[in-house]
Amino acid sequence: MKKLLVAAMIGCLGSLSLFTTACSVTSGQEKVGEYVDDATITARVKSRFAEDKTVAATRIQVETLKGVVQLSGFATSEAERQRAAQLAAAVPGVKQVQNSVVVRAPQS
Repeated sequence: MKKLLVAAMIGCLGSLSLFTTACSVTSGQEKVGEYVDDATITARVKSRFAEDKTVAATRIQVETLKGVVQLSGFATSEAERQRAAQLAAAVPGVKQVQNSVVVRAPQS
């Protein structure tokens, strides 16, 4: 019975270590909360892109670090590029938008 209890405790500790490893903070972030906030911001920006008829969510990538949103990828017009930045800036928690989206004519 004692061996079974020890084995169960070791199993629980192993599971706990896996869980805490999965919640590690990425480079440049000080707290797990910052990572969660950044992931939420990224998801909200992508969601707004998907809802907007003028922005192609599949061509514009979004990354967030400490509330700074980095946009990259391609737009078919300057209006689409600017609209993507506007949508990102309107998301709660966004401190700054760095727009590296390149305007490129659609390929035929």
